Amino acid sequence: MTFEEGRAQFPVLEQLAYLQAGSVGPLARATIEAMHVEEERNLRDGRAGMPYFERVLALRDELRREIGALVGAGPELVALTTSTTDGCNIVLAGLDLGPDDEVVTTTDEHFGLIGPLHASGAKVVVVPPEPDQIVSAVTPRTRLLALSHVLWTTGQVLVVHDLKAHTGLPILVDGAQSVGAIPVDARGLDFYTISGQKWLCGPEATGALVVAEPERLRVGRPSYFAQQEHQPNGAFVPKPGASRFDPGWISAAQLSGLRAALEAQPEWRFTRAAEMAERCRAALQDAGMDVVVPSDRATLVSWRVPAEESAAFVARLSAAGVIVRDLLGRGLVRASVGWWTSDDDLERLVAAL
Repeated sequence: MTFEEGRAQFPVLEQLAYLQAGSVGPLARATIEAMHVEEERNLRDGRAGMPYFERVLALRDELRREIGALVGAGPELVALTTSTTDGCNIVLAGLDLGPDDEVVTTTDEHFGLIGPLHASGAKVVVVPPEPDQIVSAVTPRTRLLALSHVLWTTGQVLVVHDLKAHTGLPILVDGAQSVGAIPVDARGLDFYTISGQKWLCGPEATGALVVAEPERLRVGRPSYFAQQEHQPNGAFVPKPGASRFDPGWISAAQLSGLRAALEAQPEWRFTRAAEMAERCRAALQDAGMDVVVPSDRATLVSWRVPAEESAAFVARLSAAGVIVRDLLGRGLVRASVGWWTSDDDLERLVAAL
């Protein structure tokens, strides 16, 4: 697949400089076509009977294998979720944390992680996103590190494997801004959450959770998928592997749409995305923007503006056909640079400033 062929999959790029995959990625024609095929089948044949359910369960198994292959995990370690937040809640519900326990996280985490941390009942210790400060915050009461692989604010990459190895603690990794944007190897990490609709360009309400040792995490939020048999009082025998954590039904359209999106990812995606992100940073700096440049960075590109002006700034760019987002209260505007981003997109961004 050439760059031109890959970019042509996304009709939105014909009209907009779409720099918003950190929230929702662009949709490809093949993704929508795969979803339409499933819904047309449902419209014609209904959604009942063993052939229907067997087909959806087979799609789940296929998607489990394909997502696992993205991050170096076997399908038996992959639960299918609706978001990274879903994955965080599943993990924290199963860890049985209490007020005597501590969880170390950073100042730059999304509410999709820190919200579930707060609800867990543990003491949440918040430090700047620097490895030394994260390690220094660990005490004998620390039971978990909860960190993003790529910070949603600045695109900084945290050395999650090193932090896991250095502390020896269980680690919950928010992979919302990493999987599909940079190479990811989840091996050696206890819990890794994945978003389907962001950098993987899949349908909304799709995602996954990788659990390194499923049998060691309690099923704290059981759905029908959690059990292989159960008693009238609700006692159940969990399914083997991470599928016991599947939080519920996902439609055949969503499953097929995400599979189609995964198939559309070119082999050279990470190299090109990194190259274009660097071009974006350079172009913004040349234009006089105060760009945040972490030493270890991914494909989110942020620059500073007065906090009270960020929403108006983004609205003005949107009116010019350039889609970025503001990070409310942080004085940052963020561009999400993907493998599909062109030089013309970056030129439109700079011109709209």
